[in-house]
Amino acid sequence: MHATGSFEVSLKPMSAYAQGQQGMKLGRMSIDKTFSGDLSATSKGEMLSAMTPVPGSAGYVAIEQVSGSLAGKSGTFVLQHFGMMHEGAQRLVLEVVPGTGTGELQGISGLMSIQIEAGKHFYQFDYQLPEA
Repeated sequence: MHATGSFEVSLKPMSAYAQGQQGMKLGRMSIDKTFSGDLSATSKGEMLSAMTPVPGSAGYVAIEQVSGSLAGKSGTFVLQHFGMMHEGAQRLVLEVVPGTGTGELQGISGLMSIQIEAGKHFYQFDYQLPEA
């Protein structure tokens, strides 16, 4: 199954446990999102990031719990993020954590991709739900 739409995101700095050394900047942020389109939902989560002194190079991981409806089915699920940039080349993986689906989204699995165009955020979500 395939879902598309847009989302608004708010990232806010949080106190970090670890401090970067030798030019590294380690950060921690809260994530608040509102999805619209085929996924009508909100999410809350946290992100950890590492900014390097090399221009265009960084990494981040994040976890967010999504709550709402997907193609008319209500429930929650958790997305895990893995993002990497190396001198501007990007790799980003958002995947549903197995076993996190609840309600009518129980058993969900899938991958989400994100595009940013003119400052606006869009998603494409390829997912599977168990047969009823």
